Amino acid sequence: MYEMVVLGLGGNIASDVGEVATTIGRATADLSASGVDIITKSKLYETPCFPADAGPDFLNAALLCSTRLDPQALLGLIHTTETKYGRKRGARWSERTLDIDIIAIDGSVLPDTATFQAWHGLSLDQQKCKTPDQLIVPHPRLQDRAFVLVPMADVAPDWHHPILGLSVRRMLQQLPKPDLAAIRAVKDVW
Repeated sequence: MYEMVVLGLGGNIASDVGEVATTIGRATADLSASGVDIITKSKLYETPCFPADAGPDFLNAALLCSTRLDPQALLGLIHTTETKYGRKRGARWSERTLDIDIIAIDGSVLPDTATFQAWHGLSLDQQKCKTPDQLIVPHPRLQDRAFVLVPMADVAPDWHHPILGLSVRRMLQQLPKPDLAAIRAVKDVW
């Protein structure tokens, strides 16, 4: 049993079921019905598109969950859920109806520390061109992204990064103030 799984959810274009908030809500219900026990949900946040000018702004949220699914089975479920709601895997960081990322699984580092370090150390230019062919946990860029950390702070503020040794609160404090100021809570309950 994985007791503390953090999932990041987002989207910036409507799906066949409706606007992004509706899509995120339906996807969350689907995950819950498929072996992911939702412990708590973050607020829903409006966040700037990343990278800038790559499309409309996003809505982002985080879920704190537990599950008996192993990480690969969880990833498979996530990909199935994204596809159900119209996710097309095209250009890196393109518009999307739904994006679900595994941000953290307990204190695990997957597949191993060396692989995590390699992806963690990529420059922004390299990140634009490369996509991992395996699950990497914790998400290698979480410490750099306000759109991940702000919702994550709602559900797991005291989680400590197993490599960096920093809590979510501390990682938030290290982000540039303009990055944090650009994020706005739009819905407490969804």
